[in-house]
Amino acid sequence: MNLPYRGAAATTMALALALALALTVAPPAGAAPSDDALIAEVYGGGGNSGATLTTDFVELATAGAEPVDLAGWSVQYLPASPSASSRWQATPLTGSVWPGSRYLVAQGRGAGGTVDLPAADATGGIAMGATAGTVALVRDTAPLTCRTAADCAADERVVDLVGYGNAVVREGTPAPAASNTTSVARGQLTDTDSNVADFTAGAPTPTNAAGEAPGEGPEPVAARVHDIQGTTRVSPLNGQRVAGVTGVVTAVRSFGSARGFWLQDPEPDADPRTSEGLFVFTGSTTPPLTPGDAVSVSGTVGEYYPDNPAHSAYQSLTQLASPEWTVTGRGRPVPEPLGLTPDAVPGEYAPQPDGNIEPLPLEPDRYALDFWEAHESELVGVRDARVVGPTTEYHELYVTTKPDEWASARGGTVYTGYDRPNTGVLKVESLIPFGQRPFPKANTGDTLAGATSGPVEYDRFGGYTLFASVLGEVRDNGLTREVTRRQRGGELAVATYNVENLSAVNEQAKFDELARGIVHHLAAPDIVTLEEIQDDNGPEGHGDGVVSTERTLARFVDAIVAAGGPRYEWRQIDPVDLADGGQPGGNIRVAFLFDPKRVSFVDRPGGDATTPVRVERSRGKARLSISPGRVDPTDPAWEDSRKPLAGEFVFRGRTVFVVANHFASKGGDQPLHGRFQPPTRGSETQRIAQARVLRAFVDELLAADRGANVVVAGDINDYAFSPTVRTLTEGGALTALIDTLPETERYSYVFEGRSQVLDHVLISRAPRGVDYDVVHLNAEFAEQASDHDPQVVRFRPASGNPALDAAYDLLDLLERLFGSWR
Repeated sequence: MNLPYRGAAATTMALALALALALTVAPPAGAAPSDDALIAEVYGGGGNSGATLTTDFVELATAGAEPVDLAGWSVQYLPASPSASSRWQATPLTGSVWPGSRYLVAQGRGAGGTVDLPAADATGGIAMGATAGTVALVRDTAPLTCRTAADCAADERVVDLVGYGNAVVREGTPAPAASNTTSVARGQLTDTDSNVADFTAGAPTPTNAAGEAPGEGPEPVAARVHDIQGTTRVSPLNGQRVAGVTGVVTAVRSFGSARGFWLQDPEPDADPRTSEGLFVFTGSTTPPLTPGDAVSVSGTVGEYYPDNPAHSAYQSLTQLASPEWTVTGRGRPVPEPLGLTPDAVPGEYAPQPDGNIEPLPLEPDRYALDFWEAHESELVGVRDARVVGPTTEYHELYVTTKPDEWASARGGTVYTGYDRPNTGVLKVESLIPFGQRPFPKANTGDTLAGATSGPVEYDRFGGYTLFASVLGEVRDNGLTREVTRRQRGGELAVATYNVENLSAVNEQAKFDELARGIVHHLAAPDIVTLEEIQDDNGPEGHGDGVVSTERTLARFVDAIVAAGGPRYEWRQIDPVDLADGGQPGGNIRVAFLFDPKRVSFVDRPGGDATTPVRVERSRGKARLSISPGRVDPTDPAWEDSRKPLAGEFVFRGRTVFVVANHFASKGGDQPLHGRFQPPTRGSETQRIAQARVLRAFVDELLAADRGANVVVAGDINDYAFSPTVRTLTEGGALTALIDTLPETERYSYVFEGRSQVLDHVLISRAPRGVDYDVVHLNAEFAEQASDHDPQVVRFRPASGNPALDAAYDLLDLLERLFGSWR
């Protein structure tokens, strides 16, 4: 589709139209051309059902006589009905917008559409609302914070703003609603501060600063696949139209939102850095091709990022968009997959430039990430591969090409250090429609038997992925859920269990399965610290003020009793509504369960969401000022995060202090497999601060009584080798029990095929006869009650009286010899 250039002639036509309209429509008082940049057009339906254009866009213009320098400015977007958690998304701008010209900002790309935008003057990745939303032109790149029309009008950085559809933030009355096939655009470059007066809905007409409309631009260049792929991660032909790209179809993606086909050039060049495979993106249309078809393709070379390219931490996928092709032959030999033997992938993970690796020449014989990139979209294959990450709800599993790489006794691959990222891990998905063959269900340690092959490409979730057109069969290697032993009479058993967003709105099956874990697999511990307990209506009641979790915990205890366990009592403190992070609306918190027949809880009143627990000294012993009580809950370290809960327990006359924890998540960290190396672990800063606060509290307890029995347990959300855990253990006041296990047994969680530890139990020096166990019953299995494995520590608390402790030790010995004395 050829659209006219909106230059001087178009401006003249627009002025003539404005004069004609003036005969019938009186503009608002004070309406006049702006001498600053303005938002000229907004379109959010790109790539949606029925859309012609593949991409959302914002177009800028100026009616002034001088160009407007946009350096340091941004285009920003806010949903039509912003909530308290809604955030503006910003796309930074460069260059200038010139009189009589336009400035095109490309935004989110959808799966549909057939026509690309012309070359954009700035590129973001914001998925804007098709019918409604708010767009602002801002004299700054920092995201706005306003969420009302009045507050945004008062922000002097806002140069122009348009709310369309039912947008809450707008100038005056919002502009009309747009759609998948219509945009909202200014009829003339005036700004009356009334969006409805300034904008009308119509067919989208994106035009860039060069005056190009969709379908216009330079003649395509002839290219081979390796010319497009190049020797770095970003194509040297990025953004260009190419033609005569030949190859053999190797696989077709016939379902989902990113359909298309892969082709591979059977005549490779001699450079091992250049891939001979390429993905051709056809949107929501399944291409009528089969493996073995020889094709000649034209299209636009692009780098697909799963989010805003300007800020993405992920790698891109080189692809052809808006393709046209001719079948030049049928039944051609499909290239043999590259066999991924244990020695194929290098042992070093990635170059470490302390920045973006995209511009670096690939070194596929040295770095794992470079190896995969040098084979992007080519056929690769594994045979009899061990599963190291179980089948997920997203129809994916993980295998290893290096079976001896930090292998656990149960078949996983253990993540043992930032410098040992397990280069053999590879994700597997299927190109076979699930109606023909359901995706296999596998546990860690199973084998994906036989041959599995298909094209490999980068995916934001899990990194490089083999998209299998040939998929092996799962061979069950018999992994079983672990069961720990029961504590003896003189042992106190303290467990920790992240129960994954448990609330009273969950189905009974989840409560029942978690309860079986407590009773049968953990052997009914005396005390359990629970993480991810939600309020009684969970995320369904976002912002409704409900913070109580009595129904949630009552259902859990009833399920435990039904499973044959004790009737636990519980203690917890309700948080301030929406203050503790986690799943929005869930009001997540930690809690204690305890068996009143085995231990007693020391209740001291005064604990609430904001009152800190203090350490007191009484008769030479430590005690808590309130119990349960939160540890320094107003410290900035706990902002938007769960607060630790301290409780004072008594077991056979001996006091034990237990602190339940759930530190800040890893959300926002750059991915291990991303384009920035080494990845920035931004969330670590908050966890280290939390560790310092918690450690200061433990130090107060031990200063009041150096023989205090202290247990710190919960989801610390960090690895055994992390600075967070090292902050807690510095100086030896606390011992991280995970460190007492062999390295290949240190895990309680499986993420992207790597067995790792996020949950911890730490103890002070006083307890005796310590016996610790990570009970693997969830994380390695396709069927899970939670995504975390629980842990339990059994020990004999110290009383501070050596004679009394010796007597209890003797009783424990007699029990081992002659049976329980409980």
